Amino acid sequence: MAREFSRTDRVAQQIHKEVASILQQEFKHREPEVGMITVSGAEVSRDLSHAKIFITFYVADEEKIEQDMAKLIDSRGFVRGLLGRRIRMRNVPAIHFVRDTSIVEGARISALVNEAIANDKSKSKDEDQ
Repeated sequence: MAREFSRTDRVAQQIHKEVASILQQEFKHREPEVGMITVSGAEVSRDLSHAKIFITFYVADEEKIEQDMAKLIDSRGFVRGLLGRRIRMRNVPAIHFVRDTSIVEGARISALVNEAIANDKSKSKDEDQ
């Protein structure tokens, strides 16, 4: 019987959970001026040596997002050290933070669809009159 999840998937899921907790608790105390961020996903390489952590920012200001991303990248060693204490692995993967824009893009596309539907309804009302 085949396994439902591969080891890399299980490790990625655990890293996702732990990094989210680290960023919410310890990182916020270290960098209180960082805006609201969420870990939206994690991917681990097949050899478990690298982990991509996908981060979503809930700030509209692009300059602030870039500053916060720079602070996250500068704190990779801090986050990796805490991660190493929380999970039991021989080698803790190198962490790479990646900005995830899928939620923002999804909201933008949803707004465009709603706008198109509203335009269609208004055109159909105009044609009926």
